[in-house]
Amino acid sequence: MGTVILEGRLLCKDAAEAEVVKKLLPKHILLTKAEPGCVSFSVTPTEDPWVWLVHEEFENSGAFEAHQQRAAASKWGQATSGLQRIYTIKRL
Repeated sequence: MGTVILEGRLLCKDAAEAEVVKKLLPKHILLTKAEPGCVSFSVTPTEDPWVWLVHEEFENSGAFEAHQQRAAASKWGQATSGLQRIYTIKRL
């Protein structure tokens, strides 16, 4: 299967959650961009300090699934597992 693109928003419910994102996000981005098959990855703050725009692109489903597993097992994944995520995933 071809390229996988994830787009959406990461939503915090309060300032404490937003601080966790700010603290852990730089390493999460660095690790993700170094993954095999990662074409692009960005998590961009919006005007709302509790909302980030997310864009991920991976070469194929295998690379995307490997990313999902790595991220879920990471400090980032554990600390942000309760945050609301509104995503769409396109498989091209």
